[in-house]
Amino acid sequence: MLENIFTIRIHLDDCTEENGALRVIENSHREGVIEIKDWVKGKVGEERICEVRKGGILIIKPLILHSSKRTENEKNRRVIHVEFCDMDLPEGLEWKERINF
Repeated sequence: MLENIFTIRIHLDDCTEENGALRVIENSHREGVIEIKDWVKGKVGEERICEVRKGGILIIKPLILHSSKRTENEKNRRVIHVEFCDMDLPEGLEWKERINF
């Protein structure tokens, strides 16, 4: 089920390397379980910094290895973060927030 989720991030501020733009390890969501120690040793993927201008949109798979550093320039990096999934939960479980179309 987690493989069917995707995230849309709508940027309300410029998001640059200096104010903590999202960093991802390219294609890491396709590698299965990743040990962080393997990533630190450079055995898994290449890091990409996802700079996005104010009003821009970033779409990612939340299973991708990702993080953000603290801001170095004291500027905001506000985003609206929305996750989507095209699957129903198993019987007896419900999404906390559900929008019926």
